[in-house]
Amino acid sequence: MSFSTTAVVGAGTMGNGIAHVLALNGLDVTLIDVSEDALRNGTDTIAENLARQVKKERITAAEREATLNRVSTHTDLAQGVADVDLVIEAVTETTEVKGPIFETLDEAAPDHAILASNTSSISITWLAAQTSRPEQVIGMHFFNPVPIMKLVEVVRGLETSNGTHDAVQALAEDLGKTPVEVNDAPGFVSNRVLMPMINEAVFCLMEGVADEEDIDTVMKLGMNHPMGPLTLADFIGLDVCLGIMEVLHRELGDDKYRPCPLLRKKVTAGHLGRKSGQGFYAYDG
Repeated sequence: MSFSTTAVVGAGTMGNGIAHVLALNGLDVTLIDVSEDALRNGTDTIAENLARQVKKERITAAEREATLNRVSTHTDLAQGVADVDLVIEAVTETTEVKGPIFETLDEAAPDHAILASNTSSISITWLAAQTSRPEQVIGMHFFNPVPIMKLVEVVRGLETSNGTHDAVQALAEDLGKTPVEVNDAPGFVSNRVLMPMINEAVFCLMEGVADEEDIDTVMKLGMNHPMGPLTLADFIGLDVCLGIMEVLHRELGDDKYRPCPLLRKKVTAGHLGRKSGQGFYAYDG
């Protein structure tokens, strides 16, 4: 199966990044969100990021304009997916939000359409169970920033068909990404490994083992990581990190995944990282 018309549900950081990559690679994209302001912010971000690519001579000005012309917007979920081959959901990382969306996608999208989720931790099998087409539901977990990062975790639910998997893997390759097949499990591979490391770094901070900068320096210089775990947590969003740790703790039932109390306290205080201006570090603007 090949794709020509697509929709992305959610115009935030991940959603607009996914729409950017789809449109840049010749696919028509409908970007869907609940408000015109969210859609305007999303399309403005796409335009700004494309302009950066032009400045760096990675694309031409003509390619930028053609890409922007392939992106349309809609505030009505059902109408926005009524004539697409593929939907990629990229909304808030909770079952309370994602579940009803997949019910609507199942009712409104064409029978042949594949329903993908950019979820970083929620069960693809559970999402598929909200639909009458579980064989056509799959995970497409992109990484931030989407236009730059090469990895896509292609996550198979219990009933995901080979045809669905093969079509999505081929699409990821066409987008210039490196797809990795992953079976449905809490946190998949990336966050099953990454989030406990970040969580343990927060425990080190809470227990006074070292301060923020020294913890990050150890991991950068000692482990050759491009950024330290606390800086990375701020970049991801501390609320996102906490949500994933809660999924790991609940689904795997092992206290080694218990979220650090300091991480929970930061989120309660609204210190969410770069997006709020304050996390483990302070940010201007």
